[in-house]
Amino acid sequence: MNQPTMKTLTHAALAGWQKLEPQLRQALGSIVGVFWHSHGDHAHDHGHDHSHGADEALLASSERGIFALKWSFIIMAGVGLIEVAIVLLSGSVALFADMIHNFADATTAIPLWIAFRLARRAPTKTFTYGLGRAEDLAGLMIVLLICFSTVMTGWQAVERLLHPHSLGHMWLVALTGLVSWGGNEAVARLRISIGREINSAALVADGQHARVDALTALAVVAGAVLVLIGLPWADPLVGILITVSLASIVWQSSRTVVTRMLDGTEPHVVSEIAHAAQHVPGLRALRAARARWIGHALHVETEIEVAAGASLAEAKAIAVAFRHELQEHLPGLAAAIVTFDASVPSAGQETAPFHFANGLAAGEIAVAGIGPARHLEVKLRRRRAELEIKLEPAGAASQLLAWQGDTGTSAPTQAMSGLLHLAGEGESLAIVFHL
Repeated sequence: MNQPTMKTLTHAALAGWQKLEPQLRQALGSIVGVFWHSHGDHAHDHGHDHSHGADEALLASSERGIFALKWSFIIMAGVGLIEVAIVLLSGSVALFADMIHNFADATTAIPLWIAFRLARRAPTKTFTYGLGRAEDLAGLMIVLLICFSTVMTGWQAVERLLHPHSLGHMWLVALTGLVSWGGNEAVARLRISIGREINSAALVADGQHARVDALTALAVVAGAVLVLIGLPWADPLVGILITVSLASIVWQSSRTVVTRMLDGTEPHVVSEIAHAAQHVPGLRALRAARARWIGHALHVETEIEVAAGASLAEAKAIAVAFRHELQEHLPGLAAAIVTFDASVPSAGQETAPFHFANGLAAGEIAVAGIGPARHLEVKLRRRRAELEIKLEPAGAASQLLAWQGDTGTSAPTQAMSGLLHLAGEGESLAIVFHL
């Protein structure tokens, strides 16, 4: 069979580029549009009322993720097919390594696409949170695929370094390396921008992998140039460098994905929850804050302490205001559960004060505070001079009160009944109270 001439290969390469160039132009135009649109939306969203349904937001984010994956697959599969032909012509191990990575990039779009499709399904009695966790499994598969391609290319590069092969058409290798760089960089921008927009760790990790591949594609170009000037060992050496760079990506991506799988979140998330609590009037303290990612949807659970003596309606209003602040401070928030202390009285069950009046004193006993700080208060309207007052909550010992003006405060207690002891001027009285 006749060997192809340089002129024939040149015409074939130019013809292939002419066919591919409009598609790449259109894809890059779409990517630039997406990147610009996502930035514009970010600025616009801060003026929005975050009252959209969580289901709508999750559906929209899944659609954005599928859009990124579709174009990623088209671009990387196209670049990989071009590299197959040039690898067969040249025998370049550096380009072979890049080809494996590009096909791996195209392949990783498949489990992510499946995960995004599953995330759109409504929760069921079995999967009450939906199937957002499928995205974490997809991220783990991606890490394993990258790890496999790293081992494969490393082995091939070392084998070629120890047993050199003849190389040819290195100018085509250099040209293909530039095409690979453009494709990988475009895919990296698309995946990272949309991944951050929808808070998908798996998509961002996949984009970071593509960005490193873009840099390694430039290393392929450099290796081809070195071979052309008479340094044939440069080609397998570039393959080894690509392997090392991929190993670092495996480590970084696996940490991110495994952290999400173990319900880990970025430390700033809890800090933002605490910061949001500071913007809510009547919210005295944030007792607990938990957060986890289910796919690219953030779920938050908090326990708050409201102002002492707050009614149930007031506590609910504080919780609603806190949820609104969480929506403002945490992009990607799908659900926020806010609970407050159970000692806040229910609607229609407000604890009425116990009133008393006798010759020694007159006043009322009432409940004050919530949770562990809950206590009883004795408020006097009148009293005899030198009157000693003790309170004996049910199940506890008799105690003196801490007075401030005409209000005496007991030690913390959950009791709703007991005895009020009054003694003064040779007279004493024990009053049974129940709140």
